[in-house]
Amino acid sequence: MKLAEAIKQQRFKSEEEKSIVNILYTAYWINDIHNKILEPYGISVQQFNILRILRGRHPSAATVNLLKERMLDKNSGVSRLVEKLRRKGLLIREPNEIDRRQVDIMITEKGLEMLTELDEKMNDLIDLPKCFTREELNQLNNMLDKLREQRPLYPVPAK
Repeated sequence: MKLAEAIKQQRFKSEEEKSIVNILYTAYWINDIHNKILEPYGISVQQFNILRILRGRHPSAATVNLLKERMLDKNSGVSRLVEKLRRKGLLIREPNEIDRRQVDIMITEKGLEMLTELDEKMNDLIDLPKCFTREELNQLNNMLDKLREQRPLYPVPAK
């Protein structure tokens, strides 16, 4: 569906404005699909992101700061998300043996099993860009990277 039809707005101030609205609309559209896949598992997109980061580090541990650094959503309350996942038995938190101020966070077997099951269901989401050619995907990725490389108008919060 074309953007103008989807949001019932035919005119934009400029192509630049339309492109920003289109990117935001598409991001929310993808996020909605992501949420629908995760809903039966009782986890959010941010919690899923934490579990994927931990799986990538498994069997090594991660710290809250490492998770914050790698999160897609930089505004996530990582400590709160970690606690929710701990209560579900999907990860564990243990004091760091070397630095007692740090907490080691590791995915559990239950968390790994959930991700394995979700991998299959996430294929539908991952397949969305298959409507593009390899060249178009490369162009899209390059354009999005280029957009983020621009100097922001407003200060971006520190990571």
